[in-house]
Amino acid sequence: MENGSIFIQQIINGLSLGSIYALIALGYTMVYGIVLLLNFAHGDLLMVGAYAAYFILSSFGTNLVAMLVAFVVAILFCIVVALLMERFAYKPLRGAPRINSLITAIGVSLILENGARVLPFIGPNPKQFPVINTVSINLGFFSITNIQLIVLLTSIVCMVGLNLIVNHSKIGKAMRAVSFDMNAASLMGISVDKTIAFTFGIGAVLAGVGGVLYASSYPQIDPLMGMMPGLKAFVAAVLGGIGSIPGAMIGGYILGVAETMTKGYLSSQFADAISFSILIVILLFKPTGIMGKKINEKV
Repeated sequence: MENGSIFIQQIINGLSLGSIYALIALGYTMVYGIVLLLNFAHGDLLMVGAYAAYFILSSFGTNLVAMLVAFVVAILFCIVVALLMERFAYKPLRGAPRINSLITAIGVSLILENGARVLPFIGPNPKQFPVINTVSINLGFFSITNIQLIVLLTSIVCMVGLNLIVNHSKIGKAMRAVSFDMNAASLMGISVDKTIAFTFGIGAVLAGVGGVLYASSYPQIDPLMGMMPGLKAFVAAVLGGIGSIPGAMIGGYILGVAETMTKGYLSSQFADAISFSILIVILLFKPTGIMGKKINEKV
């Protein structure tokens, strides 16, 4: 394979991985944009979605109907877990200092990870995720697998759907109002609690879809599988500008391409280091991220 073909192939691989990072990063950035909370338990929703899909596919096979049912079940389980997190862990701390919510988010993440490890039907050992047969589609200078194609197309559909909801719906207008000024939105008759819960639910939908796509791309699941993708999605959100939906998508794709380029041209051992080096660099030179806005606060 020529150098140009290898480069294009790595770009395709990076866009596929970046699509998953972008989906998870969108959940981070939406929740932060509404309640200024870095929900570090959000990455573990990926694990919840992957296990929900695993039990469906293990029982009914990997046909098209089973795959669609797996996506729906994964999304529903993630929504339930996210709403429980918001109601019992984050809502009581809404008026508390941000450090309290941050510590709580880390605690919720540990509860989800270690709780899954002790459940008898999950356990600490990795499980093989059922996937459809991989078919490579040769397009001349590069090839793309059917799984990568599904990942890319599904991610694009989800991102377009999210954009339509946020920018062209009544609940999206409420989300933007609450993000701008929570108290003023409440005075205008907007239910802040319902809007925040809806935001967590939308983030859970994206995490559930991302969990199934990630498990299909890397078909081995375990209770800690959401930790590293969650951290990298956080890096993607910061890179694009935390609180910016387009920024989260751009950051996810940049991070995915950077990671696969590192694996292809340097070593897979450096992939994680490159990802977190990007975080350090962006915090040093442009803390607001690519599309973030600088806000001056009076103290």
